[in-house]
Amino acid sequence: MVSYADVRRWKPEELESAHSELGKRRDDLIGLQDELDGAKNPAGWSGPAAERAAGEHAELVDGMRSLIAEVATVRVAVAAAADEVAQLRKRIEQADHEARAHGFEITEEGGVRDVNPPQDVPEDQLEEVRQQRLQVRDKLVADIEKILDDAEQTDAELAKALTAAEEDRIEPGKGGTLADAAATDELVELAASAGKPADDSPEANARWWTSLSDEQRAALLESPPAWLGNRDGIPAEVRDMANRAHLDDTRRALEEEKAALERGGVSEDEKAELEQVNAKLEAVDAVEETVARDEPPRQLLVLDPSGERLKAAVAVGDVDEADHVSVFTPGFTTTVEGSLKGYDDTMQKLVAESNDQLAASGKEEEEVAAITWIGYEAPQWSEVGDITGDSVASSESAQEGGQKLNDFYKGINASRDHDPHLTAIGHSYGSTTTGYALQGGGHGVDDAILYGSPGVGTNDIEDLHVPKGHAYLLEAKNDPVADLARFGGDPSHVDGFTDLSTEESEHGDGVTGHSDYLKPNTTSQHNMAAIVAGLPKETVKGSTDGVGDVISYVPHQVQEGVSAVKDWGTEAWSDLKDFGSDAWSGVKDAGSKIKDLFS
Repeated sequence: MVSYADVRRWKPEELESAHSELGKRRDDLIGLQDELDGAKNPAGWSGPAAERAAGEHAELVDGMRSLIAEVATVRVAVAAAADEVAQLRKRIEQADHEARAHGFEITEEGGVRDVNPPQDVPEDQLEEVRQQRLQVRDKLVADIEKILDDAEQTDAELAKALTAAEEDRIEPGKGGTLADAAATDELVELAASAGKPADDSPEANARWWTSLSDEQRAALLESPPAWLGNRDGIPAEVRDMANRAHLDDTRRALEEEKAALERGGVSEDEKAELEQVNAKLEAVDAVEETVARDEPPRQLLVLDPSGERLKAAVAVGDVDEADHVSVFTPGFTTTVEGSLKGYDDTMQKLVAESNDQLAASGKEEEEVAAITWIGYEAPQWSEVGDITGDSVASSESAQEGGQKLNDFYKGINASRDHDPHLTAIGHSYGSTTTGYALQGGGHGVDDAILYGSPGVGTNDIEDLHVPKGHAYLLEAKNDPVADLARFGGDPSHVDGFTDLSTEESEHGDGVTGHSDYLKPNTTSQHNMAAIVAGLPKETVKGSTDGVGDVISYVPHQVQEGVSAVKDWGTEAWSDLKDFGSDAWSGVKDAGSKIKDLFS
């Protein structure tokens, strides 16, 4: 029988630790497949000794398969129990808080004692107060009974799995490999009962995940389907676990594709395809190396090998719990294999700077997470040529990427009980992609930072659907890309942006060129970190006019002059026509009078 005191002492974090450790043990066991295969009888060996060896090998295989099935089953039960215990803890905290607020105390046995009844209650209100307190007490008693019933059920389900494992009553999954053994019939059926979201929208994904039981979620994560990790609206922790689980599968599929292409020689037509596969394999390496960093922990939120290049998104910090979440979208020439590790390092430094500013502002308890989003295929030199010439990238990649990025923003908010302070950050062509994402609306972005931008796809800041005064622009000296005005005009000349300084200040050095905006110990990094941390008052305002701005200003003035002359000319011609019309009418009247005199 579970007591209230027992449930108070339950710690979900210890169950979560056990769940993680069981996962490592399961993976270690499955990883012995090659050694197990290598221990089979050599070809040609026969006789009594060979038969005994084969029997012992088969017995070893059966034992390992049973052990893996048991670990998988217990791991799912532990995961479900951890979620349920976490919910029970919240309910206990709520009950204790409500009891204290009304002068009651919940005992270790689960009873309710009246320890602080109200004093000096007027005589005519005694009965009313007594009835109100009885209602509070009865509700507390009912809540405690429900907590204990649910705790009893949680304990029983976990004990059931442990007992079945101890008594070797768990049948391994179908298939001959050790990995197949983990997919027991019970777990497969449980995962299948979860179904799939009604569609791939962030809202539908979030509703579906919320509707599942703890057991269904745990079973899904034991052998997660390939699509789970890339579903916007699913919690970041779940996406991370699912995508990490498929890293090896992704590599294996690419290696098989490579081997098939190389088998019998590579034709001229297949060379480009082979280069793409090799690049994707390098991208998988980059992802693995990046998510292995754990200070702060990383979360793998996108792993998509489809298309010409592999796509990925990695978070620094806990996106599910952070108070402030930023999504950084890089631009032209970005690839996962060549860019992810460097940008991840940059995001880690941005998070550290935001945390420092929060601490300096007395908000050290607030948490920050930053995501590098390479969830689209940015244009490459080989595709577009000279970025300053006529062959510059079109907006097609930015528009397609913007639709995906819009869903990614929505998914962050949809996956959480409460929305974080969400900042969109875009650099260069990535700012164009960010601009199209923001134009999709409904994204829940609170602040937008665009820097080194060749345009955001619009000349009207209201199209971005960002709160007024919360769209920020940075342009450094000698950054020609920021003056291209290629996609919707130069943002420097769009009303409504708040210009942030990139010059030297008390907060850091100035930056020049197109690539150093987020360099540590610079004013521009300080400014972006302040916005990410929700501290706009800590920014340094100011704009930097590049050569392109000066050049574009002169034609702008000339155009204003031409417009003024045209306006004057139009008015003058109108006046002249009016005068001519009046004069002609006068001439006609005079002619009529003369005719009358001579008639």
